[in-house]
Amino acid sequence: MRQKNICEFVKTCFETLDLLPLHRPILGDLEKTYLAECINSNFVSSVGARVSEFEERLAAFIGVKRAVATVNGTAALHIALLVAGVQRDTEVITQPLTFAATTNAIAYTGAVPAFVDVERETLGLNPDALKAFLDAHGERCGDYLVNRATGRQISACVPVHIYGHPCRMDEIVGICADYKIPVIEDAAEALGSYRGDRHVGGHGLMSTLSFNGNKIITTGGGGAVLTNDDALADRLKHLTTTAKQPHPYEFYHQEVGYNYRLPNLNAALGCAQMEQLPHFLEEKRKIAGAYRAFFAASEIEFIDEPPRCRSNFWLNGILFPDRAQRDSFLEYSNSNGVMTRPFWTLMPDLPACADSPCMDIPVARDLYNRGVALPSSVPNR
Repeated sequence: MRQKNICEFVKTCFETLDLLPLHRPILGDLEKTYLAECINSNFVSSVGARVSEFEERLAAFIGVKRAVATVNGTAALHIALLVAGVQRDTEVITQPLTFAATTNAIAYTGAVPAFVDVERETLGLNPDALKAFLDAHGERCGDYLVNRATGRQISACVPVHIYGHPCRMDEIVGICADYKIPVIEDAAEALGSYRGDRHVGGHGLMSTLSFNGNKIITTGGGGAVLTNDDALADRLKHLTTTAKQPHPYEFYHQEVGYNYRLPNLNAALGCAQMEQLPHFLEEKRKIAGAYRAFFAASEIEFIDEPPRCRSNFWLNGILFPDRAQRDSFLEYSNSNGVMTRPFWTLMPDLPACADSPCMDIPVARDLYNRGVALPSSVPNR
């Protein structure tokens, strides 16, 4: 299939632009109305009615008890790891194919990521590889599980739903439960994604979302932690509000807190975006369907939703036969008005993670060498 034909097809799926972006937000009159109401109320920071409303909308949509909104997805993952008990000089199992925010949040706690391979079907953490790693390297030491190769406690597991495709969470959670490892889902890209009839984000101890400008809904910048545990949610809310003790007028903070609460202005955008989420999801499936049909008879493989799943298709990905063809297409498309991107550089290949434990990761390396993300924005109405 010629590179020119692919680029021409991509352009037919979207409005004509000088540069067709990978993903752009859709903001309209409803967002302007909610923002104006917020501005007129004078409640523009973290104290405001829209913050609680946004949290309630998120929790209801996903089917969890509580949501705690944060300034961004990285902050959400950081605070979730802290509340889960992740401490300095421990290890957090995660996957090599992810955005750097995943490992950055782990580093903020002083912990070290330990990388286990992904699977082609979901792009996410492979439960079989996870079990093999734990069987080979996990050693019970009192109340803790220790990586016998490093001597560090394994304090958590963070699977990531890449491009909105759900991991095999039941298996991952079951394996981690056997080893008493808390699971925190990085669902930053997966709002609106389901495994079976269950929305992602409610399988582990906690999960996190992102509402960056390139996500399926945006608050400009923003994130959230989701949980079914009221005590954890209360703890999250307390720590993200600078750990200030409730009092009519005194300022007393009994521990180090974080200024991580989402401002009301951002939450106003989020409430408007949540009302449009069903439409966004419907349009995403249409775009994915067009790509699926276009590449059906090609040597280029469209990355579809896993069996028994309903992905939000946040970004649509394809796999070229080899690295050379991938690189050639990236150069051609970006030089001809179509923004495409390779999959993220694998985390163990980044300087910050160079000394982290890493198992054999042949699937992640193959996906990186051949994968390209295509423009996936929801069209303007």
